[in-house]
Amino acid sequence: MKKTYRIEVDCAACALKMEQAVKSTQGVKDATVGFMTQKLCVEFLEGADEAQVMRQARKNCKKVESDCEIYL
Repeated sequence: MKKTYRIEVDCAACALKMEQAVKSTQGVKDATVGFMTQKLCVEFLEGADEAQVMRQARKNCKKVESDCEIYL
């Protein structure tokens, strides 16, 4: 399943760090961050709990970019 979230990120380099952090989250098959569109597209692994995965993805992103935001 794929889902798109609104994000807030300040620069393209930060967006890349966020993308890497989300991709490394358990339950995520693939992810892309669009800096210009301020959108995060996430493809979940089958059977993954979307809410739980996104809570962990947000925590992972905050570790690499403390001022970023993902609106769940």
